[in-house]
Amino acid sequence: MMDLDDKPIRSGMVAIVGPPNAGKSTLMNALLEQKISIVTPKPQTTRNRILGIVNAEGYQIVLLDTPGLHKAREPLNQEMVRIAMDSLHGVDAVIYMIDVSLPLPDRLKKEKGQELAGYMEQVTSPVILVLNKVDLLNKEKLLALIQAYSDIFPFHAIIPISALHGDGTDRLLAELLQLLPIGPRYYPEDIPTDATERFLVAEIIREKVFLLTGEEVPYSSAVLIESFKEDPVKGLITIHAAIVLERESQKGIVIGKGGLKLKSIGIAARKDIEKLLDQKVLLKLWVKVRKNWSQDENFLKELGF
Repeated sequence: MMDLDDKPIRSGMVAIVGPPNAGKSTLMNALLEQKISIVTPKPQTTRNRILGIVNAEGYQIVLLDTPGLHKAREPLNQEMVRIAMDSLHGVDAVIYMIDVSLPLPDRLKKEKGQELAGYMEQVTSPVILVLNKVDLLNKEKLLALIQAYSDIFPFHAIIPISALHGDGTDRLLAELLQLLPIGPRYYPEDIPTDATERFLVAEIIREKVFLLTGEEVPYSSAVLIESFKEDPVKGLITIHAAIVLERESQKGIVIGKGGLKLKSIGIAARKDIEKLLDQKVLLKLWVKVRKNWSQDENFLKELGF
């Protein structure tokens, strides 16, 4: 099995998993050298599995960015964890990523170690442990952390990085390439993701809701693209999207006084959408309430879960 020019290449699939807010989406965007996964400071931003494709002359790596692994109680969160765990099967390698800048109290260290070991028991592929945000940790603490994780599971490699600054990603890439088989490209070289434009647009809008509203609202919000129309003559894409909330009391927060908050969400989203689509965009947003949508299995299916 060869590349298009008859040269053998390394190609395979790699799942990126780990607890919420570890920097998984930031890492995937860094490896892709473009933004595909949305990123916010809030945990559990990623809800669906997002596929990103790293292309080079001698290899193709299909990355799976997944929701954070956590103890889930609500149907939405349970679906997120299921998606992440399903991604561990049928891949050539797994990246397990943690944020080393978040210290754990001693009473939780044993519990978290057992939790990690439980996740890893279900993995049959080589696992690389990625320690993110090492620029925020001194060398002594880093070495102790590497030893502690080595005692929990026989990782193929433990690699300290800073996903935000791109430090250590070259070494990670080199380790991944050693684990990938010789094979064909799964996707054409000019495709960075298999996600639809509608999905990516909805994610961009949801990112702005996360960034521009308070603590409670983002987790109660979803985005539905209701209309996506291209006008080649005008060089314009008109998008109608609904921000769906769980409670009436949240509606005023998202709309804001005189509609200013919704307007700021729309302006920020439109800029990123135009960059993504490389076209002028007319974005029309409105807010809907669907009570307790995160517990509604039919609505979750409508969102793609």
